[in-house]
Amino acid sequence: MKDLLLITPPFTQLNTPYPATAYLKGFLNTIGVSAFQMDLGIEVILELFSKKTFEKLFDLAIENDSISTENGQRIYTLKDDYLQPLDAIILFLQGKNQTLARQICTTNFLPQASRFEQLEDMDWAFGEMGMQDKAKHLATLYLEDLSDFIIECIDPNFGFSRYAERLGQSANAFDALYDSLKNKPTFIDQLTLAILEDRLKTVQPKLICFSVPFPGNLYSAFRCAQFIKANYPEIKIAIGGGFPNTELRQVTDTRVFDFFDFITLDDGELPIALLYQNVCQPDNNQSTAETDLENNLENTLENDDPNSNNTSHAERSRSTTITKDQNSKEKQYKRTFLLEDGKVVYKNNTTRPEYKQLQVGTPDYSDLLLEDYISVIEIANPMHSLWSDGRWNKLTMAHGCYWGKCTFCDISLDYIKIYEPIAAALLVDRMEQLIAQTGENGFHFVDEAAPPALMKALALEIIKRKLTVTWWTNIRFEKNFTQDLCYLLKASGCIAVSGGLEVASDRLLKLIDKGVTVEQVAQVTRNFTQANIMVHSYLMYGYPTQTVQETVDSLEMVRQLFELGIIQSGFWHQFALTAHSPIGLNPTEYGITPNYKSISFANNDIDFTDSTGIDHNQFSFGLKKSLFNFMHGIGFDMDLQEWFDFEIPQTSIAPFHIDDCLNTETALTTKPTAKIVWLGHLPLVAERTKTKKGFTNELLDLTFHDKTERLQMTLNKPEGEWLLDTLETLKPTSGKSVSFSALKKDFETQLDDFELFWFSKPMQKLKDFGLLQL
Repeated sequence: MKDLLLITPPFTQLNTPYPATAYLKGFLNTIGVSAFQMDLGIEVILELFSKKTFEKLFDLAIENDSISTENGQRIYTLKDDYLQPLDAIILFLQGKNQTLARQICTTNFLPQASRFEQLEDMDWAFGEMGMQDKAKHLATLYLEDLSDFIIECIDPNFGFSRYAERLGQSANAFDALYDSLKNKPTFIDQLTLAILEDRLKTVQPKLICFSVPFPGNLYSAFRCAQFIKANYPEIKIAIGGGFPNTELRQVTDTRVFDFFDFITLDDGELPIALLYQNVCQPDNNQSTAETDLENNLENTLENDDPNSNNTSHAERSRSTTITKDQNSKEKQYKRTFLLEDGKVVYKNNTTRPEYKQLQVGTPDYSDLLLEDYISVIEIANPMHSLWSDGRWNKLTMAHGCYWGKCTFCDISLDYIKIYEPIAAALLVDRMEQLIAQTGENGFHFVDEAAPPALMKALALEIIKRKLTVTWWTNIRFEKNFTQDLCYLLKASGCIAVSGGLEVASDRLLKLIDKGVTVEQVAQVTRNFTQANIMVHSYLMYGYPTQTVQETVDSLEMVRQLFELGIIQSGFWHQFALTAHSPIGLNPTEYGITPNYKSISFANNDIDFTDSTGIDHNQFSFGLKKSLFNFMHGIGFDMDLQEWFDFEIPQTSIAPFHIDDCLNTETALTTKPTAKIVWLGHLPLVAERTKTKKGFTNELLDLTFHDKTERLQMTLNKPEGEWLLDTLETLKPTSGKSVSFSALKKDFETQLDDFELFWFSKPMQKLKDFGLLQL
């Protein structure tokens, strides 16, 4: 039994839990509140894609006479062939039946319907990825065939990572969603509610919190809440997460509160802590409950604060003390909508401060079925598969965005606006805790944009502790990602980054206030690629005032980036006007006219008219088709016109523009404050002398070895001995931080002309072998 039940409703990801409930459970641990969490989505998927359930679906399709296409008829005709391997395929995708890969890769093991029509280049596409990945891809297509059958014959709202998404998209009014909830529960609803009821009986919560990150989770959250209200009316229900945070900030429709008692906005820690007090401790007076939570938090800070020796108890208390009004019995809330006297009211009456990132604890993945998630590979692209293949521990380096200027982004909202980084040592502490809990060494840092300085500190801390981890994150393609920093990140386990190139046009990048240029993006992606870190780029079209010529030129830039191999993956999305972005708040400054609607439910995406009058929708298919080919390494020689079925202008971009961007010379200078780091081993050393014209010179032959190569270099003995003494102190494991200026000063106390030595050919070679300037 637990007072709190945290639920992610169907559907998000197949391969790993969406992290919101794990973050909340980790926080609740720090204040002594016990909670149970569940990913209802993966539990429904596993029940749905089982032999026993699909037998019922095939029978249901016949009973309802709902097979309407040739593809559906083919799948039904082959139903026995689809049913027989289904349970084994799920086990394989869970990593529990790996020998099945050889069988899957044979020609006729799996039945094939329309999803398999893209298989012409399978041998080429998976030649380097191996049998397991090829088998995962084939098994994914097999499940997608079955998904198509569900959509055609059973439930048109189904999707592996979303359900009834259209009901949550641009839902300015609640009517459509409300009307759908009056209908009889669908087959998938019935599965969902049966699993939910079993969990309610075992957990017996007093408060249920639904975390709804996307529109595709919204319907299921309401359907579950409807069931709970009808059958367990004593349970209070709250909804929070990404969708309410961005969409439900202006809700006024009282019918919403027939389903939910509370809607919380933005960071969930303090709102849920207060809801817990109000719902689960109703007999305690407000100040007593607050004191209990405060004491729990103080104990947490005593144990977890790495700087606790330098911070007084009074100072820590000052940051967390709850201001109490002993004379007030009014319940305290933080950023919470509720129904009061028949009206929707917004309560933000607590005086308690927000919890800092230092205080929120380590995400806790207990209760989740970590061994049962399904790894799938939808397309033959190694970067793209990161989102769907493998289970990742989710962490955040910094709350909010350190840049916080992009005009299309919701930078007015707290989740972007309030920037708060976490110390690298604390981050790695949390990584070690998650490894111990989950047994997984893979991490996805889900930052809006991870700051380069913190990424550097994180990498150094990982290397210092000699951890073996794999990680990736989202970034801005900014100039601080030098070649050496990228090598450091790779050495710490970074395998991939994703970032927004958006519109590959310097005019539009300036209008976006992205803070980068196309040339800079090219150089940074080259740096990552040379360090063997994969790069995914978010691409945009249809930005306000964007011309047809700029769209064509942007595509040409993207073509060149892929052809040079400095971007490996990408995704085009059409610009969407959001209510909380600078453009949404000041539309006339960007040449657009919003088409506002009356808001009583959700408000984020806004229809608009662009002053250019261009129909950007027409570019969608051609942009995405070309990108699909580029990601597979083909189509670079095709004229851009061939991707579109309407006439486009010729590109104005020179055919080697990106290549020219990469060939700009870099000056051999180093900032005095640059940190010097040595990632390699100490060399083998041999002394010898060399006599020329009667002068004998003592030399050191140094042989360096790394994992794949060796480097031989010769230095004069004094310089060589200084280097040998210095390299040990430059290793991250030494715990020392040595700047370029300190290194220069130390050298010149013993020898002359540091710059001549540092920029010599032997030292330049050593820099390529692990001597980094950061």
